[in-house]
Amino acid sequence: MNEHRYTLEKYKGINTRHTCPACKQTRCFVFYIDTQTGNHLAPSVGKCNHFTNCGYHYKPKQYFQDNHISIDTTQAKAYSKPKPTPPRPKLLSVIPDEMVTASLQQQFYQANNFIKFLNDLFGAEVASQLINLYCIGTSKHWPGASIFWQMDCTAKARTGKIMLYSPVTGKRVKEPFDHITWVHSALKLPDFELQQCLFGEHLLRDKTKPVAIVESEKTAIIASVYLPQFIWLATGGKQGLNAEKCRILAGRTGVLFPDLKMFDAWNSKVKEIQTLARFKVSDLLEQKATEAERTAGLDLADYLLRFDYLKFRHPEPMPAEQPEPIPQPEQPETIQPVKFNVPDGYTFPGKKPQPENWNLQIDELKTFFKTITLPGEPVKLNPVETILNMVKFIDGHLAVVEANNGKPTFLPYLERLQELKQYLNINLN
Repeated sequence: MNEHRYTLEKYKGINTRHTCPACKQTRCFVFYIDTQTGNHLAPSVGKCNHFTNCGYHYKPKQYFQDNHISIDTTQAKAYSKPKPTPPRPKLLSVIPDEMVTASLQQQFYQANNFIKFLNDLFGAEVASQLINLYCIGTSKHWPGASIFWQMDCTAKARTGKIMLYSPVTGKRVKEPFDHITWVHSALKLPDFELQQCLFGEHLLRDKTKPVAIVESEKTAIIASVYLPQFIWLATGGKQGLNAEKCRILAGRTGVLFPDLKMFDAWNSKVKEIQTLARFKVSDLLEQKATEAERTAGLDLADYLLRFDYLKFRHPEPMPAEQPEPIPQPEQPETIQPVKFNVPDGYTFPGKKPQPENWNLQIDELKTFFKTITLPGEPVKLNPVETILNMVKFIDGHLAVVEANNGKPTFLPYLERLQELKQYLNINLN
């Protein structure tokens, strides 16, 4: 005889998984069933499998107590003593989609200081791409203020951080007070249940890239232009790196880039997420910063902005007479700081001329990938990038370069395909 009369229904196919009454996601809700009759107890009694993003769990005991239902003698002992009713699970609150959409209207861009700063740095085309990529909105809370929406993996806005930046320096306005607040606070939304996520979490739908995490939203946005081979996320604050936010990173690899003075703290924090994901901590700033820069609180964006982003992303290739680079060996399992070999005083060469289109390169890549047998196991393309699904990676990158043929912004996609071709030529021969 079963110890418990009411148990979660065992999985017997998709028909045994239902729509959650809390988060409304399909095929994720498990009913409690009566083991004596085999019937579902009630449509609301069950557990959502999305424990991180939803967490709904309404137990039979709560259901009986909430509805003043008496049960038969086989269960009477279990419920004979009245106990305080536990609080119902709190539903995750999100900002309505229409509010997010309203903040993203192009007519407001001219009044947005941070967008003006991006436009001056990278030009209108790149600035527009960043706005769409990271959902940078405009707020009327302060003239010129921006909204950095925290979009989760279901494309819902957990909240938005409102901040005011200087359109000239790109620094946050902290006088006569620190201009920072939250959308849910500014709107005074009643009974708002906040559960923050990493800024940029919605970008994790791309499974082909490693992840890079920084502290500030601004740094993540700027770094994504200089180093597009990563998915750039932000914790939103010095103490924002925690296991709860990082559950979404399960199975991923990447690098943490702490601000100055936070290296030791983040190097300790990374241990909390080692069971979820393989992340390393970069000591780039620690190695390069002067005492004056430490005092000023340098972050990765301050370092990157010293360079022309086009020259940074597209350095000249090695001379033809040099041998092809040898693939890097697997990194050790232990977490070690990641070091970028950028010597002091290094200057990047000028931008190489770009062809009007990439038709020749695309045709060569298509022919190559059609005529070889692709490996079925994951391929470590470089020390920070592992391809898990080869066919999906190739098809997705080819689709991007064909749709944006000749556009410099999308050159990294072409270069990754060429890097893969070179890797396969070396390792399959």
